[in-house]
This record gives sequence, C-alpha cells and structure tokens, in this order.
Amino acid sequence: MKQNVVSSMALSILGIIEHVGLAVITIATVIAGIGEVQVMIDAGQVTLADLLLLFLYLEILAMVGLYYRSGKLPVRFPIYIAIVALARYLILDMKNLDQWRLLGVAAAILLLAVAVLAIRYGHARYPYGDGE
Repeated sequence: MKQNVVSSMALSILGIIEHVGLAVITIATVIAGIGEVQVMIDAGQVTLADLLLLFLYLEILAMVGLYYRSGKLPVRFPIYIAIVALARYLILDMKNLDQWRLLGVAAAILLLAVAVLAIRYGHARYPYGDGE
C-alpha cells in the first residue's frame, strides 16, 4: 500500500517536471523564433539559413504539440530536426569545410534518412498493439 502511494506521488512529481520542461522549451523556442525574425527585419533580407533555422524552431514546436496530443514523443521528429540542422550547417559553412568533413556531414544526413525509413517501415510492418 505504501509503495503505491510513493509511486503515485513520484509519477505526479515527474509529470509536473515534464510539463514545466515542455513549457520552458516552448517559451524559449518562441522567443528564439521572434529573435530570429527581428534579425531578418534588421538585416533587411531573408537567407536560406534563416528559413532553415525558423523551420527548426517550428519542428520543435510541432514536436511539443504532438507530445501533448498523444502523450508520446515520436523518435522521428528529433531525427528530422537533426537532418535540417546538418543541412543548415552545410549551407552556412560549405566554403570552410574540407572534403572529408563535407562527406562526413552528407553521410550523417544519409544515415539519418535511412534511420527514418527503417523506423517508418518498422511501424508499418510491426505496428504497436493497443496497450503499447
């Protein structure tokens, strides 16, 4: 009986911490997005790197929203974010990258894309049951 009370209280505390963390992530992402828009306005131009950064922020917000809707964090969203971040890195630093680093980043993007395909195939071929 005492173990159930302790477990229930621990889960409640963890749930509160989880919601506070998600709120902090959401607020920080919105503030960063507004800051980036302000940088674009001040510069008087929008670059591809700016758009990719805004896309990263939107993906983070979508991931938080999906977590609130389903109660689960899909593995694919962080992989998508990583792919976009690596693409942004390539775009920003392409002139400064040597051949091996360029190939390494491109290989990392390819590996992440293959991981997404494998996860999607696994979910389609071996779907979760009702209780999972």
